Amino acid sequence: MSDKLSIAFIGTGVMGRSMAGHLLDAGHRLVVFNRTTSKAEALLARGAEWTNSAGEAASRADIVITIVGYPADVEDVYLASGGVVERARDGALLIDMTTSTPSLAVRIAEAARARGLNALDAPVSGGDVGAREARLTIMVGGDAGAYQRALPLFEIMGKTVTHMGGPGTGQHTKMANQIAIAGTMLSVVESLAYARATGLDPERVHGAISAGSAGSWSMSNYGPRILAGDLGPGFYVKHLIKDLRIAFAEAQTAGIDLPGLALAKRLYERLADEGGAELGTQALWRLYQG
Repeated sequence: MSDKLSIAFIGTGVMGRSMAGHLLDAGHRLVVFNRTTSKAEALLARGAEWTNSAGEAASRADIVITIVGYPADVEDVYLASGGVVERARDGALLIDMTTSTPSLAVRIAEAARARGLNALDAPVSGGDVGAREARLTIMVGGDAGAYQRALPLFEIMGKTVTHMGGPGTGQHTKMANQIAIAGTMLSVVESLAYARATGLDPERVHGAISAGSAGSWSMSNYGPRILAGDLGPGFYVKHLIKDLRIAFAEAQTAGIDLPGLALAKRLYERLADEGGAELGTQALWRLYQG
């Protein structure tokens, strides 16, 4: 892999904007596409080049990276007529960093292989802070050689990078991650709700327990946001619901009963029904305000 690469980055939202920025900082040439042009303006001001579609972006780069919203968006970007797989350059490497379905990751890898291309599924964890500080956890499925080719780019954007196996295994690993995150957030919110209900100072309780065995990334990073009344999105409720629904379906397919996952899914769906879909995942706190 040469030092300076031509990279197409598709999806410049809360996560993608920071991730793409790190690639620019590393000196790579970047062409970008996003459905909402304004979300790419900061990157364009720093030297990225605009394209008018995902397919056009793919035709102008040797590496294509995507991080979009939902599996339907991923399918459209990659597999629709005029999309990434159809228009990618010969020998291009395709990397989807969206959290999507394992089965779709396999389909994309097969479609890419039919064109002589390699595709990786590489979903990330770490939220807006992890993306901004290049401390993402990246879980990768796909060909081992393609993984090695992509590894220098992953190391620019993240801190922990793991090749999990063949196509789809990155997405399965992300499902395990989201199950753990949802359950942990539930415990963080309930611990603080209990502290308040019993007359304790929630901030002092948080300080006392976050450094002990009750400590977690969510407790340390989201606990202070909750206590400050900051329910803005580092990771959207609507996107976590999407992930939990995928995980729930995959668990059913695997024949495993996960009652904690089912509870978290039900509570987040209730939060969305009550107007919280565009808030951050710590907004689960709102269900305990009454």
